[in-house]
Amino acid sequence: MNLNSISAFQDNYIWVLSQQNGDCLIVDPGEAAPVLTAIAEHHWRPQAILLTHHHHDHVGGVAALVEKYPHLTVYGPEETRTKGATHIVSDGDHITVFGSEFSVFSTPGHTLGHVCYFSHPYLFCGDTLFSGGCGRLFEGTPEQMYQSLEKIRSLPDDTVVCAAHEYTLANMKFAMSILPRDKGIIDYYNEVKELRAKNQKTLPVILKNERHINVFLRANDPDLIREIPEETKLLHPEQRFAWLRSKKDDF
Repeated sequence: MNLNSISAFQDNYIWVLSQQNGDCLIVDPGEAAPVLTAIAEHHWRPQAILLTHHHHDHVGGVAALVEKYPHLTVYGPEETRTKGATHIVSDGDHITVFGSEFSVFSTPGHTLGHVCYFSHPYLFCGDTLFSGGCGRLFEGTPEQMYQSLEKIRSLPDDTVVCAAHEYTLANMKFAMSILPRDKGIIDYYNEVKELRAKNQKTLPVILKNERHINVFLRANDPDLIREIPEETKLLHPEQRFAWLRSKKDDF
């Protein structure tokens, strides 16, 4: 399979997995126009859509795509039922699209019903994990998001993380404010800064590397714990994650 990204809005990525014969699946099509352009350009044959959550910038293009391709199966969690999902998925489900099996797991936090899809090595994680960051907690709790990120953190090293937004540069600026002496973070920030200066994409990323540079995946890291003010007495990783997320919200 080939992995493709389509830019949408200001900073969204719509992901497409395609096969040699042109069959493809589309992940979180927030708008239809760029997807339809890519389909025509590559001679793709859409077979399915995967939805991670209900926000408009992830589902806004579903109706137009289904109108153009009525045979499309649209998979999504319960919260996407009114957004065009035809097959509702939930934690522990397995779906098969053109011979590839995808496991579905629940990742509440950004929204309560958010799910991720994993078919080794590809992870479609919507707005749960970004490179260097994680999604805002619009509906869920810090504890829920921490547990969701732990599920992702436990996936294989070679997992290809297909996040939905180009937030990497801003996330790495925040990471440097938390761990200003971390060489891995400094080096990655400089790499990302150079890529973005050339208007190049920073995604997808490999999970093994992400574990080192993403402070939200390092709630148990001694270096991070040392940076948290002692007076806060954050004894549990969920509390440290909540502290990080609140700092990022105000950054």
